[in-house]
Amino acid sequence: MSNPVDRRNAPFFQVLLLFFGVFVPINKALFLYAVGSGQAPRPDALKLSADLVTDLLLVGAAWVALWLIRRGRFRQGVALFLSVASLCVGMAYASVGMARVGLDPIPLVLLSLAGLVMGRRALWTVLGALTAMLLACMALDMVHRADAAPLASTIGKTISIAGIWLIIALVLDRTVAALRNSLEESEQRNRALELAYARLEEEIAERDRTREQLFHSRKMDLTGRLASGLAHDFGNVLTVILGYAQRRNRLAADGGEPALISALERVELAARRAMAISGKLLDFNRLDLAHPETFDAGAALDDLQTMLRQLLGPEVRLSLERPGVPLLVHMDKGNFELTILNLAGNARDALPEGGTFRIAASLDDKTNSLALILSDNGPGIPEAIRANVFTPFFTTKPKGEGTGLGLSVARDIVMDAGGEISIECPPAGGTSVQITLPLASTAG
Repeated sequence: MSNPVDRRNAPFFQVLLLFFGVFVPINKALFLYAVGSGQAPRPDALKLSADLVTDLLLVGAAWVALWLIRRGRFRQGVALFLSVASLCVGMAYASVGMARVGLDPIPLVLLSLAGLVMGRRALWTVLGALTAMLLACMALDMVHRADAAPLASTIGKTISIAGIWLIIALVLDRTVAALRNSLEESEQRNRALELAYARLEEEIAERDRTREQLFHSRKMDLTGRLASGLAHDFGNVLTVILGYAQRRNRLAADGGEPALISALERVELAARRAMAISGKLLDFNRLDLAHPETFDAGAALDDLQTMLRQLLGPEVRLSLERPGVPLLVHMDKGNFELTILNLAGNARDALPEGGTFRIAASLDDKTNSLALILSDNGPGIPEAIRANVFTPFFTTKPKGEGTGLGLSVARDIVMDAGGEISIECPPAGGTSVQITLPLASTAG
């Protein structure tokens, strides 16, 4: 069943069919028992035969309709039951005559089911069929005048019953139309929301993939800038190692084994220093997903000093101020380092003739957060440009000298960690980037 209205109506209608399929036979069996035992008057043969035939047709139609609905053919099953039930009403009226017909609830039930379950077209079809049968019964009464009521009474009852059916059909028609229109609009809105949600999920996934690629691109850009500085560090370390290696013969002659052991220990320390530098560079280049961890931001800043000095160059003086207590935060450590390096790279570009880049870390006990201020004494950022500095790919640098991603990446990293970032340019000059990060729980 593709129609959502039919899917909602199917459970109720199956229960109704089970009621007709089970209750009618039980009721008829009790009636026949009462008649056979003399506890109820025996009706005439024509009326009893019509009663039995209509019950058999109604029960059979109920079970066949139930079978059709269980196999997904909802409308065929409902149409079959309504058709047979309407025919049974006509047969029952014809067997008793219009004079004995009262305000029967069964036609009202059929009209309600046709309108609410099948729709307006089925409602008026059932009404037309019932009215035709009512007129046929009136004609039969007029033919058999011997047992019939007066003509005026028969016509009046026919018009009265048909009028009641018509009023109920009109009420159902307007109610069903309004309900179905509302339901269809609701279904359309639901489908539109589902499509919008699916598109949103795709856009979020694409944004995540793009951001990871941008992180990696930015890291590669900074790696190129750091390579020359790190090469200098490697040169110093290798010079120490080479110097001890070249002095091996003289050390052996002058001091013997203790001097050689001491020299080899220093060679080992120098080699470990070289491996640490290499490891930082490799980790920095690797494209990883975020792996949040709790670490000391102060210690991480200390470890970054060598890389920062190489990135800033000899013209820019680096100043780091932090308290002596641990500054525990919970986020991806590599992303934290990338944020600092991005901001340091921007400061270096703003100080082509030299200056100072200052990092000040402090604890805010009121908000239980880490406050980082990264500032330079450069020319600052004009107010007209300041509003767009966090926009991806926005840059004021000449073509080929900037991607416009540094501050955008830094903002995303800070916000993902639950922090805040802002930029201020004091009237005295310079640029100050203020970052707030929530402190990690020492218990965790």
